[in-house]
Amino acid sequence: MTGLLTLFYKELLRFWKVSLQTVLSPLVTTLLYLLIFSHVLEAHIQVYPGINYSSFLIPGLVMMAMLQNAFSNSSSSLIQSKMNGSIVFMLLAPLAYWEFFAAYVAASVVRGAVVGLGVGLAGLWFAPLSLAHPLWMLAFAVLGCGMLGAAGIISSIWAENYDQMAAVQNFIIVPLTFLSGVFYSIHSLPPFWQAVSRVNPFFYLIDGFRYGFFGVSDVSPRLALEIVAACFLALSLATLLLLKSGFKLRK
Repeated sequence: MTGLLTLFYKELLRFWKVSLQTVLSPLVTTLLYLLIFSHVLEAHIQVYPGINYSSFLIPGLVMMAMLQNAFSNSSSSLIQSKMNGSIVFMLLAPLAYWEFFAAYVAASVVRGAVVGLGVGLAGLWFAPLSLAHPLWMLAFAVLGCGMLGAAGIISSIWAENYDQMAAVQNFIIVPLTFLSGVFYSIHSLPPFWQAVSRVNPFFYLIDGFRYGFFGVSDVSPRLALEIVAACFLALSLATLLLLKSGFKLRK
């Protein structure tokens, strides 16, 4: 396990040494969303009875920040290693493919958790929050960050340059997070867009995560957890198969 722990530690140091970019920048960006939307819509929208809009917004923004940063952590690290050639040192090391996977995903979970915790604590200045079901909240947070960490590895293996990697981030990950119920309940949408939202796995992550705070949700939290767990397992299996085959890494 020494190789796994060493690679995990290396990945933690990598994002922490540039914490101004990897932690503080997304924290400030997310808080700006909270400041603008809560100020403009606070008096006009109430999604759940007894829960003001700012309180409703905070868990969604926390999860959105966690997902985007978990994806960025694994994808940016691996694509940089491919582009500058340092990937060869990890491929030559006596690391099993599953250790490679575990280290990158675990580091993504840590970065997502650090950013999410920062957003959540700063959000308390805007509105109060409760934790109705902390274990549900924790389960969705870990599965969500793990899922996006695995997705980041897959994307960076496929990508051959920074432009392709940025395209995945800008045209897939960001739209899916924004259109997942962060700023609204899907029950406020027309039937067609409600149906579209239900095929977005990020919706179940955010809805289930929000359930952990308020005890209310748009769909059954058990169903949401099953869907999220299935997505995580599918992405993890696909990542492990790619790493084992050496696709675009060893070959």
